[in-house]
Amino acid sequence: MAFARTNGIDTYYERRGEGPPVVFVHGAVLDHGQWDRQTEALRDDYTTISYDIRGHGRTGGSEPATYSMELFADDLAALVSELDLDRPVVCGLSTGGCVAQAYAMRYPDRLSGLVLADTFSPVVFDRLERFQRLVVPRLTIPFVRLVGYERVEKVMVWFQERLSGTPAGGDYGNVERLRERGPPMATDEFAKVIRAVSRFTDSSVVLGDIDVPTLVLYGENELPFVRRHAAAFGDGIPTVTVRSVPGAGHASNLDNPAFFEDALREFLDGLRTVAR
Repeated sequence: MAFARTNGIDTYYERRGEGPPVVFVHGAVLDHGQWDRQTEALRDDYTTISYDIRGHGRTGGSEPATYSMELFADDLAALVSELDLDRPVVCGLSTGGCVAQAYAMRYPDRLSGLVLADTFSPVVFDRLERFQRLVVPRLTIPFVRLVGYERVEKVMVWFQERLSGTPAGGDYGNVERLRERGPPMATDEFAKVIRAVSRFTDSSVVLGDIDVPTLVLYGENELPFVRRHAAAFGDGIPTVTVRSVPGAGHASNLDNPAFFEDALREFLDGLRTVAR
């Protein structure tokens, strides 16, 4: 078990392998274990860092009453400094992808590439998406206080599918098994994280200002608004590759890890070739 002092908190992280650094940022209400398969797959050729975001896992909660993607990005920058990582590739999924975008904006000289998986930009395309991203998550908070996150999330997934008119593919059991392995998340921390995700719509991220090579991955069976954002990343980021992960839902690295890892390795190896 390893901890690093970062931005006023003790951040739990796991480091594997040797080579150019890749930092993995997990989704909301999960932890570093989301990336276990990918870090193991890359360890022979890359230094991989997976860590628990503030409020999650072994890092746990902290005093600020309000969280934001910018705060999470500052935490990541402090971790990169503490571990003496030279311009890592930052790979984030879902909320982790929002953190990665904020990091790319705030620290453009401190990364060499970006991987955005199953995530979204600050832009809200229509009223339905606004309801799905801003209203529905916040409505869950009082119910989580009553019955716990796991029960509420199942209802939330069902409700999001009905709103979209599209069933979300992927194996939700993968996510449930990950949560069972890690320490439970405090309800107050859940509330702060969910509000931070909702407030990402106010972020200053500008896709056209992301000036590093970027790989965008999204599940073939993702919710429609996430697929729409994948296309927007493709249109807005100057140097970008967009790929659909066959048969995957909102956790494409878990639903189809072989495809995800092949696409990720191809991207990383390409960056390595250019750097020589």
